[in-house]
Amino acid sequence: MRKSISGLLIVAGMLTATLAFAQSQNKTKGVWTPDLGNGKYKNPLIYADYSDPDVIRVGGDYYLTASSFSHFPGLPVLHSKDLVNWTIIGHAIQSYPYPEFDKPQHGNAVWAPSIRYHNGEFYIYYGDPDRGVFMTKAKNPAGPWEPLKLIHKALGWEDCCPLWDEDGKAYLVHAFVNSRCGIKHKLAISPMSPDGTGLIGKDSIIFDGTVTHPVIEGPKFYKRNGYYYIMAPAGGVKPGWQTVLRSKSILGPYEDKITLEQGGTRVNGPHQGGWVDTPSGEDWFIHFQDRYAYGRIVHLQPMKWVNDWPVMGVDYDKNGIGEPVSEFTKPNVGKSYPVVNPQTGDEFSDIKPGLQWQWESNFKSDWYSLSARKGFLRLNSQPLGQEDINLWSVGRLLLQKMPADKFSSETKLDLNAKSVGEKAGLLVFGMNYSYVALEKTKEGYALSQVECINANKGKAEETLATVKVKSKVIWLKVTVKPEDETAIIPKVLCNFSYSEDGKTFKNIGKTFVAREGHWVGAKVGLFSLAPQGAGEIGCSDFDWFRVTR
Repeated sequence: MRKSISGLLIVAGMLTATLAFAQSQNKTKGVWTPDLGNGKYKNPLIYADYSDPDVIRVGGDYYLTASSFSHFPGLPVLHSKDLVNWTIIGHAIQSYPYPEFDKPQHGNAVWAPSIRYHNGEFYIYYGDPDRGVFMTKAKNPAGPWEPLKLIHKALGWEDCCPLWDEDGKAYLVHAFVNSRCGIKHKLAISPMSPDGTGLIGKDSIIFDGTVTHPVIEGPKFYKRNGYYYIMAPAGGVKPGWQTVLRSKSILGPYEDKITLEQGGTRVNGPHQGGWVDTPSGEDWFIHFQDRYAYGRIVHLQPMKWVNDWPVMGVDYDKNGIGEPVSEFTKPNVGKSYPVVNPQTGDEFSDIKPGLQWQWESNFKSDWYSLSARKGFLRLNSQPLGQEDINLWSVGRLLLQKMPADKFSSETKLDLNAKSVGEKAGLLVFGMNYSYVALEKTKEGYALSQVECINANKGKAEETLATVKVKSKVIWLKVTVKPEDETAIIPKVLCNFSYSEDGKTFKNIGKTFVAREGHWVGAKVGLFSLAPQGAGEIGCSDFDWFRVTR
């Protein structure tokens, strides 16, 4: 965790290029800004669904990755200079090397990654509970990253994290998925080859949390002052806490201690994340909080060591366990840096969509174009198949995470349909979803709000409202806000509207209550579809996608 020679000697040109790229992509600021501008920050640090975050420091730079499941490009990599202001710089994987992921596989694939820097290279490890342990590495955290390598085939392994010890030996800690392998509440360690490309010995159970730390998972592996530490959440995602294990021997026995809990705060289940330090010697802990439709949002806690145990957050009630902070003094990194935020809006003026966008499955280059019409994103219409009862099985949805507790997303659409029934629009997507779409009809063009409740269970869509419009060019907007800002379980309200001149907007349909996806928060984005059996198929051109507070 402390400063390393390799970290301090990282190539300056690589960092400059990475930062320049990130800044060029960060076109919209202020939707959610944790930097208060007075030397303090507020939580959440990132009000977006970066589930199971892990973080490292290399020299004066911080890098964060998170779960991406079956959405691609996957394994996002974010960068910060001060642990408060973050921007997306790339993805470690572009697609998944299994043909079944050419269709959505909700909740599968990339679970709880860990990121590490070793011998001048960045490594990311994760467990796919249906396939095993994967690894990728890169010289530059912005990419390119090497093709995924399956370093160990296993069923039911999750949440994998490596440790390179001082003697050159390497190890991997992981948890288990009960539904895949019948093992629950336990953590295990395997010896790993020093180059990190394979496991080389027996997998040993080193902790059983059945009684005191049920559902223990998400372990992160560290060494400090002669102790091996495993920081692992327990108690379940929404009601749980952060546990820390320590031992003088890598295979235990391990002592255990709860180091972060909800206590009297409104931050439920504060756990699963990573420990990181600053060059000035401060310690910090980044973790997530599950906010249902908003997803698993990211918090930053101050951390200190007391008797070789970490204390995370602030121990308000003096019971020896920290609780999350809502505001705190920013990390001391030696200087101030500009306010930036993870990307949201996109003017579609680059050669690829912004780094905030993901598809619901593996994607192909012919799904879209940013060159067919300069300054526009062209989505080629996807003909629906017989199996596509609703959009839950459709991969060609271009979506991004909800970026704040309240926001509006707006786009300008030019529908270039060639068949009756082609439609395109603006979507809020989860296990329940709703959208507003412009459709080519026999009489001209119509705009509709559509809703689907329990899409994950194969339920059909319902059209809630339809209006005739004169043009194939239209402006679409969705406004998102919580019904009650103080609720721990938020009811997220979404209202759709449209404009035929870009100035005056009219509401359409009824308020939609957003619902999370499978292991992820609700998302917002764009689509262009054609009906089953459509003959000639057209496309949809989106001029921009703007997000405002």
